[in-house]
Amino acid sequence: MSQPPRRPRTLNDARTEAEAAFKKVTTKPVETPEVKRQALPGVKEMVSLRIDQDVLEHFQSDGPGWQDRINTALRKAAGL
Repeated sequence: MSQPPRRPRTLNDARTEAEAAFKKVTTKPVETPEVKRQALPGVKEMVSLRIDQDVLEHFQSDGPGWQDRINTALRKAAGL
């Protein structure tokens, strides 16, 4: 197979190639460590959650402990 004729390199092509080569050898690859968080039993984490007003009223209607009831419902829905 014959190769197509090479076109002459211009200053702009050489500069672009040199910058790419420099960046390739000087850029440190980004390593994203895998962080697996293990759930600790009984440890709660504070979060901000947007839920419909009627859902909130439903859980609050039985008085104190409504956050625990929401947590229990979410655990059941998640299959935990």
